[in-house]
Amino acid sequence: MKVPLTPVRFLQRARQQFGRKTAVIDGDRSWSYHEYDERCRKLGDLIRSWKLPPKSPVAFIAYNTHQLLEAYYGVLLADSVFLPLNIRLNAEDFRFILNDSQASALFVHSDFLPLIEGIREELETVERIVLTDDAPAPSWCEQQGYDRLLEESSSDLDIDVMAIDEDSVAEMFYTSGTTGYPKGVLLTHRNLYLHALEVAVALHGSDADVQLHTIPLFHVNGWGTPQFLTCQGGTHCMLPRFDPKLIFETIERCGVTIFSLVPTMATALVNFPGRRKYDVSSVRIVNIGGAASNVHLTRQIEECFGCECLAGYGMTETCPALSIARVKHHLDCNEDESVARKSSTGFAIPGADLQIWDEQGNPLPWDGRSAGEIVVRGDMVMKGYHQRPEENRESFRGGWFHTGDTATIDEEGYLLIVDRKKDIIISGGENISSLEVEKALLGHPSVLECAVIAVPDPKWGEVPKALIVLKQDSDAAEEELLEFIRGRLAHFKCPRSVDFYPEFPKSGTGKILKRELREKYWVGELKRVH
Repeated sequence: MKVPLTPVRFLQRARQQFGRKTAVIDGDRSWSYHEYDERCRKLGDLIRSWKLPPKSPVAFIAYNTHQLLEAYYGVLLADSVFLPLNIRLNAEDFRFILNDSQASALFVHSDFLPLIEGIREELETVERIVLTDDAPAPSWCEQQGYDRLLEESSSDLDIDVMAIDEDSVAEMFYTSGTTGYPKGVLLTHRNLYLHALEVAVALHGSDADVQLHTIPLFHVNGWGTPQFLTCQGGTHCMLPRFDPKLIFETIERCGVTIFSLVPTMATALVNFPGRRKYDVSSVRIVNIGGAASNVHLTRQIEECFGCECLAGYGMTETCPALSIARVKHHLDCNEDESVARKSSTGFAIPGADLQIWDEQGNPLPWDGRSAGEIVVRGDMVMKGYHQRPEENRESFRGGWFHTGDTATIDEEGYLLIVDRKKDIIISGGENISSLEVEKALLGHPSVLECAVIAVPDPKWGEVPKALIVLKQDSDAAEEELLEFIRGRLAHFKCPRSVDFYPEFPKSGTGKILKRELREKYWVGELKRVH
C-alpha cells in the first residue's frame, strides 16, 4: 500500500495518540494536541472559505507564537502553500517576496503594519490581510483578528491524505541568493515528512521531549521542529523573541529538554550573569547550527546545562538538517576527542547521501585532508527554486544538489567545512547576499568598485565588511558610506566597517578576486568561514 507522505499525517497521529497531552505552551496559555489539531483545522477552514487560487502561498509575518506554529498545519489543511517571512527584513524585501511568490493572503503582527502600509498598494496578488494579534485593524485589513476569525470557523474540516500529492509544494522559504535577489525554496510534502522522521531518529527523540522554540519558526522550516516534534508527540514551548532571562525561566518552569541555538545565542546564555540560580537539569540536548561552533563553546554549553551539546549542518534547501555531530559509539574517544567531534560539522543523518567533489565533478577521498564542494542527494533536498530554471540547472548538475560549501570528510564520515563557494555571508545564522549589499553600495555617487566579504567576529561568527575603490577625486568617509547603506538595507545585512583600496586584484577576465581580498582578514583563524 502506498500512502502519500505528508506532515498532515503527523498532526493526525498526534491527536490520536497524544490527544490529552500538552502540545503547545505559549506564555501562560497551553493547548492539548486535541485542541491544537482543532485550531489548525479552523485555520484551514478559514483559508478555504476565502476561495483563494489553488496552491497559492499564504504568508505570515509573526513572532514565535502559537499562531505561527498553527500555520504549519492549518495552511496545508487548506491545500495552500505556507510562506513564513523573516521579521528582520525591510519593506522592499517584503514587497519583492510577496509579489515573486504570488502570495494570496498575508497574516501579520501589528508591529509590522507600518512596513506593509508603505507597500500595500504595490502588492500584486495579496487579497486578504489579517492581524495575528488583538491590535485595532486599519481599514485595509480584515476587521476581525486571527483568534476571532478562528472562533467563527469550523473544526470539522478534514482532509483525505490519500488525495494529497506528496510531490506538491507544501512550504516556501526565501533565502538570500547569489544574484542579489531572494530565492523561493520549494519544499514538498514528501521532503518535510521524511526529513522529520530522519531528524527524530538522529536526535533520539520521544514524546517526553519539551522543545523550546529559541530558533525563529520563519527560519529554514523552523529547523524541522514543527514536524518532527509533532510526529513524536513532544511539547512545543513558544518563545516570541530571544531573551536569556526568559529562556532560563522557561526551562525551569516548563521542564524544557531540548532547544537549538546559533553560536551568538549560546554565547549570550553561558555568559548570562544570573544563570546559576535556575534549575536547568531537565535539559538533555542543545543543538548548535546556523554557523560553526567551536570546542570552547561546546564545553561551556555542556557545563552550563549539564547536557549534551551537538553541532550540525544544514540549509534552507534541505529542510534543513543534513548532518549532526553526535559521537559514534564505536569510536574510542577521550573527553577532548569527544568534544572535538561534537563541535565539528558532523556526519550525515539517515536519508542524506553526502559527498565532496572536485571542480571536475569527481568524488574526493574521505581522508580528512582533501577538500571539495559538498554535494548531496536525499529525501530532504528541495524540489527547486521558484521560477529560477537556470539556477536549478546549475544547482542540480550531475544529479546532486550543490551546496556551495567546501569541506573535508574524514575516515569516519565527519565533515569539516573549510570555505564557502557561494557569495553568501552567514552572520549570526542569517544569510546575507554580498551581491545585494554591493549593488546598494554602488548606488553611492563616490563608489567606483566595491567588494563585500565576510570577516571574523567574536560575537556573530562573521560579519560583512565593505571594501571600496573610490572614484577619482572622491573622498567619501567610512561613516558616510555606512549611513548610506543603513538607509537601504535591513540592518543585519549592513557592513560593520569599510576599508578603502586604490584598486582590487582581478582575474584575467576582470573578476574581483575576493579570495585574495579575504585572506589578510582571516590570518590566524582556524576556519576560513564560520
